[in-house]
Amino acid sequence: MSNFKCTMWQHPYVNVFKHLNVGEWKKSAKEGEVMTVMDKQLKCTVYRITGSIPAGNYIQLPKTSTQSLGLTGRYFYLMFKPLPGKYFVVHLDVATQDGLIVRISFSNLFKEFKSTSTWLQFPYVCNPSKGSVEGYTVLTTRQDHQGPAPQVVRWTLLMLDFQYILSMYLNRKYSYLKNVRLCANIMVKNVFTSDMQYEPGLSLKTAKRTGMLSEGVSPVPREMAFPVPKHHDWYDFYDHIRFPSDATKVPFDSIQIGRATSPTLSRSPLGTMAAQRVSPTQVNVSRAVSDRVSLINKLTSPKKPRRKTKVTKDLPEVNVIADGPTVVKGGEGEVHVFAHPEDDVTVHRHHNETGLVHTTKVTGNTAIPRHERDYKTLKPDPILSLRRIIGFGGSTSREALWSHNGTTVVYPCHAVIVAMNAFNGHQRFFLGHTDKVSAIAFNGSTSLLASAQTGKLSVVRVWKFDTGECLAMFKTHVHSVYCLSFSHSGGVLCGVGKDSHNKNMVVVWNTTRVNRSGEVSVMAKAHTDVDIVRMKIASFDDTRMVSCGHDNVRLWRVRNGSLRSAPVNLGEYHTADFTDICFDAAYQPTGNPVDRTIYACTKSGHIFEIDYSRVSIVHVRRLLPIDKNKKEKDTFHAGVGIAINCMSVNQSFCVTGSEDGYLRLWPLDFSNVFLEAEHEGPVTAVDITIDGLQILAGTQTGNIGVLDISTRQYTTVMRSHTDSIASVSVDPLRRHVATVSMDHTIRIWDLDNLQQLFDFSAPRECPCALTYHPSLQVFACGFDNGCVRVFNVATTSLLAEHRQHRAKVTGLMYSPNGNYLYSCGALGSIALYDAESGYQLIRLLGNTVAKGENYGPDAIAVSDDGHHIAFVGPTEFTVSIVDARSLDEVVRVDITSMNSEMDSKVLDRAVKVWYAPKKTRQLLVVTASSRLLKLDATTGRLLSEVSNIHRAGCTSIDVSPDGKHLATAGDKVVKIWDYHMRLDLNFQVFIGHSENVQKLCFTPDSLSLISIGEAMFVWDFYGTGREQEPIMEGRTTGQNYITGIEDDARQSFFKSPKRHSLEMSNLSPRGHIPQPAEPVIINGVDETNGSVQDESQEDVAVLIGPELDDKDEGDLLASETDDVDGEPAETLGTSSRVKQHRQLRSPEKVLAPADERASGKDGSNHKPYVMKHFKQRVKQSQMAQRRYTASPSQAGLKLKSVIGYNGNGRNNVVWHPDSGLFAYSSGCVIIIEDLHAGTQKHLLGHIEEISTMALQHDAQVLASASGAHGLTASQICLWDVAAGICKKVLSYHEYDMVCLAYSRDDRFLVSVGDYRECSIVVWNTNDYSVIAASKTALPVHELRWDPYSPNEFVSVGARGTVLFWLLDETHQQCSLNVHEADVPEELMDTNVKALSDTEFTSVAYGGDNVLYVGSNTGVLSAWDTRHNTCFMHWDADSAEITSICCKFGSSHLITGSASRNLRLWSVYGISEMRLNPSNMFNSTPGKGLVMEDEMTLDGGITGAGFDDTMDMGIVGTTAGTLWYINWIERTSIRLVSSHMNMVNDIVFNDSEQYFASCADDGSLKVWSMNDMEQKLQFQVADQACTCLAFSPDGTATSDRPAEVSQSTDLDVASTSPQKVAAGYSDGTVRVFDLKKVDMILKMHSHSVAVTNLAFSPDGAVILSGSSDGLIAVSSPTTGMTIRVISDHKGAPITDMHVTSKHEMSDSGLPATTLWLAASADRRVSVWVADWSKDSCELMDWLTFPAPAFTPDGTAIRKGDISSYRLLPPSLARFSPSEPDIIVYAGYGMQKQIQFYSLSQRKVVRTAALTHWATDLSISPSGHVIATGASERLVKLIDYYEGSFQDFTGHNDSVHLVAFSPSGRFLLTAGFNEIIIWELAV
Repeated sequence: MSNFKCTMWQHPYVNVFKHLNVGEWKKSAKEGEVMTVMDKQLKCTVYRITGSIPAGNYIQLPKTSTQSLGLTGRYFYLMFKPLPGKYFVVHLDVATQDGLIVRISFSNLFKEFKSTSTWLQFPYVCNPSKGSVEGYTVLTTRQDHQGPAPQVVRWTLLMLDFQYILSMYLNRKYSYLKNVRLCANIMVKNVFTSDMQYEPGLSLKTAKRTGMLSEGVSPVPREMAFPVPKHHDWYDFYDHIRFPSDATKVPFDSIQIGRATSPTLSRSPLGTMAAQRVSPTQVNVSRAVSDRVSLINKLTSPKKPRRKTKVTKDLPEVNVIADGPTVVKGGEGEVHVFAHPEDDVTVHRHHNETGLVHTTKVTGNTAIPRHERDYKTLKPDPILSLRRIIGFGGSTSREALWSHNGTTVVYPCHAVIVAMNAFNGHQRFFLGHTDKVSAIAFNGSTSLLASAQTGKLSVVRVWKFDTGECLAMFKTHVHSVYCLSFSHSGGVLCGVGKDSHNKNMVVVWNTTRVNRSGEVSVMAKAHTDVDIVRMKIASFDDTRMVSCGHDNVRLWRVRNGSLRSAPVNLGEYHTADFTDICFDAAYQPTGNPVDRTIYACTKSGHIFEIDYSRVSIVHVRRLLPIDKNKKEKDTFHAGVGIAINCMSVNQSFCVTGSEDGYLRLWPLDFSNVFLEAEHEGPVTAVDITIDGLQILAGTQTGNIGVLDISTRQYTTVMRSHTDSIASVSVDPLRRHVATVSMDHTIRIWDLDNLQQLFDFSAPRECPCALTYHPSLQVFACGFDNGCVRVFNVATTSLLAEHRQHRAKVTGLMYSPNGNYLYSCGALGSIALYDAESGYQLIRLLGNTVAKGENYGPDAIAVSDDGHHIAFVGPTEFTVSIVDARSLDEVVRVDITSMNSEMDSKVLDRAVKVWYAPKKTRQLLVVTASSRLLKLDATTGRLLSEVSNIHRAGCTSIDVSPDGKHLATAGDKVVKIWDYHMRLDLNFQVFIGHSENVQKLCFTPDSLSLISIGEAMFVWDFYGTGREQEPIMEGRTTGQNYITGIEDDARQSFFKSPKRHSLEMSNLSPRGHIPQPAEPVIINGVDETNGSVQDESQEDVAVLIGPELDDKDEGDLLASETDDVDGEPAETLGTSSRVKQHRQLRSPEKVLAPADERASGKDGSNHKPYVMKHFKQRVKQSQMAQRRYTASPSQAGLKLKSVIGYNGNGRNNVVWHPDSGLFAYSSGCVIIIEDLHAGTQKHLLGHIEEISTMALQHDAQVLASASGAHGLTASQICLWDVAAGICKKVLSYHEYDMVCLAYSRDDRFLVSVGDYRECSIVVWNTNDYSVIAASKTALPVHELRWDPYSPNEFVSVGARGTVLFWLLDETHQQCSLNVHEADVPEELMDTNVKALSDTEFTSVAYGGDNVLYVGSNTGVLSAWDTRHNTCFMHWDADSAEITSICCKFGSSHLITGSASRNLRLWSVYGISEMRLNPSNMFNSTPGKGLVMEDEMTLDGGITGAGFDDTMDMGIVGTTAGTLWYINWIERTSIRLVSSHMNMVNDIVFNDSEQYFASCADDGSLKVWSMNDMEQKLQFQVADQACTCLAFSPDGTATSDRPAEVSQSTDLDVASTSPQKVAAGYSDGTVRVFDLKKVDMILKMHSHSVAVTNLAFSPDGAVILSGSSDGLIAVSSPTTGMTIRVISDHKGAPITDMHVTSKHEMSDSGLPATTLWLAASADRRVSVWVADWSKDSCELMDWLTFPAPAFTPDGTAIRKGDISSYRLLPPSLARFSPSEPDIIVYAGYGMQKQIQFYSLSQRKVVRTAALTHWATDLSISPSGHVIATGASERLVKLIDYYEGSFQDFTGHNDSVHLVAFSPSGRFLLTAGFNEIIIWELAV
């Protein structure tokens, strides 16, 4: 509603000059020669802007560039005329919907279109007047008049479509126009903005008659009209230019006049280019080269005049229905209020994506019309997200910083800033710079990050580090900024760069308002000839700085707007070359500058200690190596000392990084070296964490490492190339990536965690081309000297070397089956090698491929079937297709005959070729003019053409394996296209690269895209249909690492490969090849080995593990064709005795249509719709990174009890009948409960929601799992049950875990990842190491170990998958073998329309080798585990079977389902049915399948555990209830109850005997404090219960603490009748009588939700507050509303408190009732009341100030009630210990609790908080305060001193805290979890 009001005044248009009153220059500005003149033609006053320098003569709208016009009109109209013979420039700054400011400039000074991510420059082509000399010249020469304006020009109406410009050129959405600058030399009449398309020369009558009004085209308004004489045409006097236009003249992307057509004739829609269909050109493949030469002569010879053929501009519409606008109800939930409802209102609205304007007349109270979307774009949007960058540096390698939490490393990688978690590899990115980042800097708290880019367009950006939002971007007035420094407070930023005379320039900016408004202003600046290398702002004073450089150290200070400096007297060291400088210690705001010391280091190894106050040197030390006899490494600079590049100092030690590659740790007296770490290259960056335990080091060789001081272990977290990467290739089988670079190295990376595995060096030759063998661990590499070498990585040997090429290798490819290798060189030669017979040369042809190095590194393309290869050649004008086995030419295609513009005098040439997937049968050709040609791969016929795919040429191309998407690179961007080009906008653009992208390639699984250039970018690709992950701090990598007690946990993630030489005399990479981080995908074996699978084949054995590597392709093919009699030893196999069912091939073997599959062949899976699969509850909160916890002996709170069971978990309840162990989970806590004593023991260690648990068979160790969320990694905790401590924490999975299971002998533990990961991991329980891991193609729902075999288990999952696994321990390394069982077709049939696929959801082993499998259709099947076959099935339920229980020796089976049914089955004798299936329905007494009993519970079954006799057990449900089940007695007893939804309120009764809670599901539960069990429940359907209040209890007084009753039943007979009032979301208040267990009163006091309730002390009235700010006073006896208090109207009531006694010395009102109310707008009202006299008067009104923005920096719009939800609540309480004090907590200038005195009427003291309070409660004794926090903390605060302790235990934001009346207990709630704490202070 507010947005509608803000923009309605701009309709239908805005006269900008009139709006800003330009003539008075108060809201606008002019500079230079700007004057008003009278124009004779227009007969009005216009503005003439002249001057030799356009930048110095202009009109600025509005007055300053920091202000904003805020004009939202899509179209911009400019009425102007260029001055003859002059140049002019116009700048327009527009804002996008994501907050980016983009400058759009057009000028006749520009020769061609140029663009960056923040600037678009369009050339303007002036149109000479008709009849002039220039006009005649244009007509005769057909050349546009570029350059200065012609001598005769006309007034022009220019229209720019901002929506189209930003969408087309930057892939962004337009928001509003910020400012306008009109520079010389032009004459301007006016500027307008509008959402309407105005057409000059069009009358209203004509517009109505032609229907143009309905299309949004209207006549020009009077204010915008040029005068036209009667009976004349408008176009005879003026020009009308639309951009984008339908002009097709060069230069393209220029602003020029289009075809002169009448507005009433057929015309192209605005915002579209001319629609011209080009017919495909027939290619004569047998044409000789001489024919092409004759064609060239024909094109270049003079042409005869020929008749122009008509070109159809309007293409016929197919299947498009053009309906007029219809009035529909608004679907956005908006409310429109009209002052006069009876009047008609005309509304102009534009479509959110297309921008088409619709004019609708709304009659009466009809809602605003809404138009359906008809604009098709590429989906999903975005289709790529950047996951990882391998690279460091670019412009500089001196910048690497720690974040404040000591876990995140921030560093630049060319044009991207990377924030990487140093311990798990997460990366997130700061994108926006258009050139290499040259400097970065943090403020003291690392909440703000500043960055600068080098180059002429040097800009500085300030980022909000936590969110990655760019707060400000500003030009620096200098170029090549190379140094930045932030003050500790973040209020001052200092930068050093070069001015226009290449002198050093220091600029100081004021950044205090950057968080609020993004405003940055210059405080001071200075020009200097002094060399500056480093500059730092002092932590104790934002106005003081220090700098160092060659032969100088200077102190700087900002004073009175000027920047002054003073040099330090260096004496004899005046020639020292300083490299770094820093202050002595950490942040000390009260420190005296007199006591400050400055440290500086030099290239000669000197350390200077400088006294800041005296500006003099105190000590000079020269650092030498420890071993004086040790020969010093050669450095880049002479001298016997250690050349020091960088340093960092804290309060205890100093760290230096030197040129010799050593990182050294020194004491502050530099007496000796504490630690020393050697690197491969010079150390250029160092930084120390806040706690001083971790040291960060960056090197010139592109490495980043972390030194742990406590353990003295060094970890390399990033390795990278030091020069441009030339080529990349992927090993599809082992998920390795190989790269070659101009730094003369070949490196191999792990695709999953992107850690470097191998590094080969070739110092004498440079590798330039690379390709991996499709199945073997072999790669071929080409070099710049023409050499081709083939390496075997597994055996570290050289397989072959060829030197047939005499120049750089430009192309290198394997055939798809790996039998052949192809190479080509820059001199035109191509070679064919036999890869099966030792890479012998088969054929070598010269002058076949086009000559030139620009065709590399992928000059050769091989078809998917391996029959043909294609390349550009023998000339650049032809593309040749040759036979892949003989290199015989098959087809030659002439590109010049496919020129779309036959009148062009420039011949197009081919630059890239690429084969699309086989099913498309197409060959792609990219030409020099950025055209993409799709050719028939067999005949070479042109099928289609796409023009201008990139502005400056395409550098690489690749097609996704499914053939649906096309990736291209060029202009330093990556584009993803719809391959078939069927959309309105067929591509998406992605930035990040600062140099040209050399190569693109999709990974074989289509989940990632790799782009290389200055670095390697790995993108997540979402075009396969998989879900996009939420933006968190990077992406969890798929590594194997354990976080536990051992300190080598981090080392397992980071590998440290060593460098090897590629010289032939010493060709030896590492001696062994490490195992892949992720095993082979199950369904990918046949595909990766190049074999073709026969669809008729029904039984295929899949191998996983070392056996697969040992078998070659021939063995695999043989094993597939052999009979099953000779079963391989590696498989579990099948038997000939298996009964033959009608078999259904597994989904991996027969692919269903795309719309019928739940997952694709690439392995991407959708979220399962089955209940069994665990899906973590969505949470917005994160655990606080900093917590202040006390030791257990000093803790103020002790965890007493946890109420509730997590019904969202799966198998998260365990019961061991022999030992009596009973454990279950609630949130992140495990509760071990003694059912006899009723006591609880709690296991705390998880951070996120526990998904599943498993108990060892000896009941000694309990395993529990929780998934990853935000910065928290997944965890598997191993608990010692007896001691109640965590023995080990394991971390492997990337997301959630759905299942845990122990083997029969407890030697192994299996964990199963969820649908996003599909991983199965086997852990050794001796040392908890990973011994085997595998990935499945489809999600697994449950897994069970075979109770009769210690090495076998079974898993069931999506799309009817049953996998039998064998853990093979016969080899040195354990491996997993798997057999996929064939499923009978009857099981896969589903009669439920809502289910698209049958999924197996549960599994359990029975006796006598029988396995039971349940499905989501309710069918239960029995399997023979000896043959892995199904022999029977039956309908066990009508819904999904979620749990199966069966014990050895028992003849019973228990099933639980999602339909809440628990059923007991007799399965006696069912195993005998395997021999004779006809006995399935026999009548043998005592045998067969019989359902003996059934129980219906309160929710779907989540887990169950029964004893060996299956007579009794414990069952969990989705309703959060745990039931005790006894089949013999047919009883079900509720053991644990809980809320299903968010708990909204908790209150105690006065006697502390009970407490009540309410939740969003409408439930009100009453609990006993004695046994913590639920006693009563009231349920209101379809309403949320929002608040509660107990009526006063006459037996309890505030003077005597009440004792807890020992009764176990709800007994209120001994007291006065107890009542509880509840408020609901429909505005009603209901009163329940606990004795009668019934509702006795219902009051409808409010029209909106009730937020707070309170009884008066005597129970006479009920006070209720609502979300609209009204407070109602009602009678609980009559139900009538006595009065309504509206003082807080407009802001929700957030808190209410009533006190029965309040004595004030000066109030004159002794023993009166006081109550207060607090609202979300931070206002508190205090009232004095005597309800017996119907008296209620306002006593005090408190208002607490707060910023005009939310805690995350979002501006709060005045009157926007929705913004209150983003703020912490306002909380107020009367102090029980100080009657005069009101305790307040809420949003304000600082996080604090304020103590307000009613007598003094002011805040008398405050207590600081570390987090915003979400709820507040004061102990009745008044000595402690409890608050909750969104960071999942419970905070206990000393009332008088303000000291506090933090307590964890909740899994979500703690939004409720409540002390009991006695003060002994504290209740807290986080979502649906209730925790009871016992106060210990």
